[in-house]
Amino acid sequence: MAGHSKWAQIKRKKAANDAKKGKIFTKLIREIQVAAKLGGPDEESNPRLRQAIQQARAYNMPLSNIERAIAKGCGETEGENYEEVTYEAYGPGGVAIFIEALTDNRNRTVSEIRHVLTKHGGNLATSGSVAWMFEKKGVITVDGSECSEDDVLIIATDAGADDINVVDDVYEITTAPGDFEAVKKALEDNGIKIIEAGVSMIPKNTVRVDESNAPRVLSLMEALDDLDDVQRVYSNFDIDEEILKRIPSSS
Repeated sequence: MAGHSKWAQIKRKKAANDAKKGKIFTKLIREIQVAAKLGGPDEESNPRLRQAIQQARAYNMPLSNIERAIAKGCGETEGENYEEVTYEAYGPGGVAIFIEALTDNRNRTVSEIRHVLTKHGGNLATSGSVAWMFEKKGVITVDGSECSEDDVLIIATDAGADDINVVDDVYEITTAPGDFEAVKKALEDNGIKIIEAGVSMIPKNTVRVDESNAPRVLSLMEALDDLDDVQRVYSNFDIDEEILKRIPSSS
């Protein structure tokens, strides 16, 4: 799970210092709209909406923004009609990249993604050429400073978790998509603090990236992630921790 873990670590650190809250809000509002459109406005019966709202609250999004996004998604007020699209690509060093986007203009989105890829040494791939390298998994990140690994392991596995991985001061718990909600609820019911939770695309195998390509890979991932239409970016890269330490932070 190194590709997911490394990028997740970088994103968490970036978010902690990221002043571009407006860009984060844009992505969250789109996710809330689409979740409400697909599953209805009730959080209890719509897990995707519930998760989107929890993320929005974690970034201190005003309740009025959340309510407007739900209303737009349900067609109660006028708003953009976003659709879900995915793109597959290759980056420097041959790493595979899987991109999830929400857009109201496919031509604009693919043009922006292609431009970023070209600028950073990557290229779009044909449909299906990259997707098979990933599998959908629930990923729950827990603050390791407030609980023991043994406690988390027992609670998570009893609820149906597949695995737990220690990364720095956090525990990353993986589940089958169908067990995600049950595991998350079990952790919450036991007072375990959750940093982040969601269903992700996890690489089945990773590609080791050398020091010459590592900065280019990270620059590409950040540039893709910064696009308004892009919701999530996944990759199968693995960069050694010592190399990561030598790469200047762009945050």
